[in-house]
Amino acid sequence: MTSIDARNTQAIGFILIPGFALMSFASASEPLRAANLLAGREIYRLSTFSPDGTSAVSSGGVPVPAEPLPGRGSGLGTVFVCAGGSPRDWHYPSLLACLRQLAREGVRIGGISGGPYLLAAAGLLAERDFTIHWEHAPALLEAFPALSPRQARFVIDGNRITCGGGVAPLDMMHVLISERMGADFARRVSDWYLHTEVGEPTAPQRGSLAERYGVYHPGLLSVLEKMEETIEMPLDRTAMARIAGVTPRHLDRLFASHLGSTFLEQYRQIRLQHARRLLEQGPLSISEIAIATGFSSGAHFARAYRSLYGITPGKTRRA
Repeated sequence: MTSIDARNTQAIGFILIPGFALMSFASASEPLRAANLLAGREIYRLSTFSPDGTSAVSSGGVPVPAEPLPGRGSGLGTVFVCAGGSPRDWHYPSLLACLRQLAREGVRIGGISGGPYLLAAAGLLAERDFTIHWEHAPALLEAFPALSPRQARFVIDGNRITCGGGVAPLDMMHVLISERMGADFARRVSDWYLHTEVGEPTAPQRGSLAERYGVYHPGLLSVLEKMEETIEMPLDRTAMARIAGVTPRHLDRLFASHLGSTFLEQYRQIRLQHARRLLEQGPLSISEIAIATGFSSGAHFARAYRSLYGITPGKTRRA
């Protein structure tokens, strides 16, 4: 960092996709506002944009004033795309063209929560290290199978910045402010928001398997982890028992005593939860989702789905 970098005002833009999470946007923008207050001058100039140039409404119904998408020579140093909701609804050709143009001009491009999906759609994440909110990861993997997001809180790879959203942008902004203004100043900004424990970029987005399932048996945890990794091509009970280092009958007892379910019931539930995320967010057809979640046919998938959720896959998609 040079002294002239610290003196100049840095222009940062946020492109808000309707349905974005207000928490994700605030966690990214508020530290910059606080930095200006603590510095006693404008070191960051913030702008908000939307695909149609009007106020963008958050997932909670709060409108945020926004301008039309930035054009050539905008003077922006960094632009973040903040998105939430369903990638199936994100049809913004003008936005993708805008992002490509900004990238050609050397603007640092970022994505927050579901934002990295749109960076991927613009072709800006090829051969890049990146992350995305865990809820959007299945849809991204199906739409862009050549890409491989990391389950990290945020990732900075040169002029690409991606973040899982939620409160993780607080951690990301701490690092970005440190880059420019130094660690001591960044700590003052974090303390402003009682953000005393700054998370590492590689920290997980979700609670551990043990926390999510309430299970602490090592063998059973290894099986649950393998279940989440093998949704498209499920392994049989014997193969899973070998992973746990127990017999198939003992594996059945572990599921019954620790989870109150059977091996097959738990595996099917994990696959159907994944299917529901794809139905709500992804572009795949229902028959393609059936295959992607390891079901032998669309009819088999529909029966299992209705048994768990009480509605058909088609109704979930329409809702």
